Amino acid sequence: MSALHTEILESDSPAATAALAGRVLARLPGRAVLALHGELGSGKTCFVKGLAAAMGLRATVTSPTFTLVHEHRGVRPLVHIDLYRIRDADDAMQLGLEEYLAGEGVCAVEWPERAEVLLPPGTVHLLFEVSAESDRRRITIRWPAGCAA
Repeated sequence: MSALHTEILESDSPAATAALAGRVLARLPGRAVLALHGELGSGKTCFVKGLAAAMGLRATVTSPTFTLVHEHRGVRPLVHIDLYRIRDADDAMQLGLEEYLAGEGVCAVEWPERAEVLLPPGTVHLLFEVSAESDRRRITIRWPAGCAA
């Protein structure tokens, strides 16, 4: 099993959460899967918007809650997946999740616990938590071995 390193970051605004995404992106290998855990409104989609900006993508990033998958093409592709409406790994497999997870670029998965067994080794897990102050977020990152410190 790969060694894990845990890092805790704080954000006090949506802009700060988006900026943190750029810092995370800088530490990722060329192909990466990010599992974004957290309740509704905790900052997951805001984080993905920051990823897209840091990747130089001019796409409008919105939550793919109803479409399930948004693909953003660029030099380094970004696939944004929302499994909120998925029941389990079987449903996710019918969606073609395994192909997306094995694809090039960055794959950001919201509600990954719905298909946890399909996530590849080396997945970076981020837990978004809302503090008592509505704009503050605590983001706990579990880095697998192989991501730059």
